[in-house]
Amino acid sequence: MESLMQLFNIIANFEADVRSGISFNTNFLEANVINILLLLSGLIYVLKEFLGSILVTRQEKVLLAIQESEERLQQANLRLIESEKQLAQTQLVIAQIIKEAELTAQKVRQSILDQGKLDIDKLIYASKVSIATAEIQIKQQIQLQITSLAIKRVTMQLQNHINPALQAKIIDNNIAQLGGIYE
Repeated sequence: MESLMQLFNIIANFEADVRSGISFNTNFLEANVINILLLLSGLIYVLKEFLGSILVTRQEKVLLAIQESEERLQQANLRLIESEKQLAQTQLVIAQIIKEAELTAQKVRQSILDQGKLDIDKLIYASKVSIATAEIQIKQQIQLQITSLAIKRVTMQLQNHINPALQAKIIDNNIAQLGGIYE
C-alpha cells in the first residue's frame, strides 16, 4: 500500500514539473550524467561479451539451420530430378509396352484371320472331295444297277430265245474251244 502511495506522489510531482515546463539541467554533476554514462559503458562492456556470445551462438545455430535446410533442399531437388527421370523412363517403358501390346494384338488378329481362312479352305476342299467321292459312288452304283439290269435283261432274253438244241450247240462249241487250247 505504501508503494502505491509513493507512485501517486511521483505522478503528482511529475505533473507539477510538467506544468512548470520541462527544462534541461546543464549541471552534469547534479544531473548524474557521468554516473549514467559510466553505468552504461560498464553495462555495455559487461553485457557485450555475454550478449555477443549469445548472439554468436544464436547466429551459428541459425546458420547451421539454414545450411541444413539448404542441404535438405538440395537433396529434395536431387530426389525430384531422380523421380522425374524415373517417371520419364517409366513412361517410355509404358509406351513401349503399349506399342508391343498393339503389335501383338494385330499379329494375333491376323493369325486368327489366317487360321480362319485356312480352316475355310480346308472345309471347302473337304466338301469338294466329299462331293467328288459321292459322285463317284453314285456313278458306280448307277453303273452297277445298269449292269445288273442289263445282265437280267440279257438273261431273260436268253432264257426266252434259247431252246435245248441251241443250248447243246453252245456247250459243244465251248468244249471245242477248250479242247483247242489244250492241244
